Amino acid sequence: MRYFLRRIGFFLATLWAAVTLNFIIPRLQPGDPAEIMYKKLAGKDAELDPAKIQALRVMLGDPAGASIWDQYWNYFGALGRGEFGVSYTYFPYDVTAVIGKALPWTVILVGITLILSFLIGTVLGAFAAWRRNSRFDSVVTLGSTFIGTLPAFWLALLILFLLGYVLGWFPTSGGYDSSMPGWNLDFIADAAYHSFLPAAVLMIVGPIGWILGMRNTMIMNLGEDYVRLARAKGVPDRQIALRYAARNALLPSVTGLALALGSLLGGQILIEQVFDYPGVGRLMGQAISNKDYPLLQALLLFTIVGVLLANLIADMIYGILDPRARKASS
Repeated sequence: MRYFLRRIGFFLATLWAAVTLNFIIPRLQPGDPAEIMYKKLAGKDAELDPAKIQALRVMLGDPAGASIWDQYWNYFGALGRGEFGVSYTYFPYDVTAVIGKALPWTVILVGITLILSFLIGTVLGAFAAWRRNSRFDSVVTLGSTFIGTLPAFWLALLILFLLGYVLGWFPTSGGYDSSMPGWNLDFIADAAYHSFLPAAVLMIVGPIGWILGMRNTMIMNLGEDYVRLARAKGVPDRQIALRYAARNALLPSVTGLALALGSLLGGQILIEQVFDYPGVGRLMGQAISNKDYPLLQALLLFTIVGVLLANLIADMIYGILDPRARKASS
């Protein structure tokens, strides 16, 4: 019981610190959101009108006029009411409405590719560990290491240039061409067609971490005494690989999957920016460039809470499945 209470206490303390940093960090950036919004509406070369800029500050909630402590307590009060304010970039739309439109695109794209990457990477890593020092192991390990050194955004630009601009097989931007999105076969096919290139990039770089992590952990487990005992007792190789080594090596990967699913709400900023994909990652890039505090804070908060909850759930599962974790904590 003490193990679970300590984990919940760590979760609450980390959540408070993360929410506080989420409030402070965006405000450390130079610039005034009202001035940026004024230049977008009036033009970059327009002269700044102090009266109009002050009117924009009032309309946006006066983030520059109130003291930092007033903003801090108002921020916590708004969080308690489930209010995230109005987006500066998409004014006058509410932040929750803006995120609600982008979130399904990221959840579908990143969620599906993440689960597939986990399954493919885990299977390849386990087989490479079982066949270590073979040709298959060398190809998978060296290939994964080489691809892992390449920046994901560079691969995205390369694939976009070759398959989008040179060959013209796939669209180069956007999430769909249809003017009226809806749950029908035409729109789903169109959305899948537009998401092929970003999904391909994620499927290239996604399994690498799972492959190398599963391989190294399984090789370590294959050298344990219980595996030697199983072999001495005549247990079949397939059963040793699946029920002994792979089963124990899978535990760290499951924890990593939980954390990756928790960070899913943050999207893939660089990938979505390259393909102009209408997901949460592109929203975060726009919020950063436009000093959109309410939108940026909401996106960061969703990501932080998702990761912390996933970490808490993983700790709880570990405490239930592995008694050694509870004893070590005590």
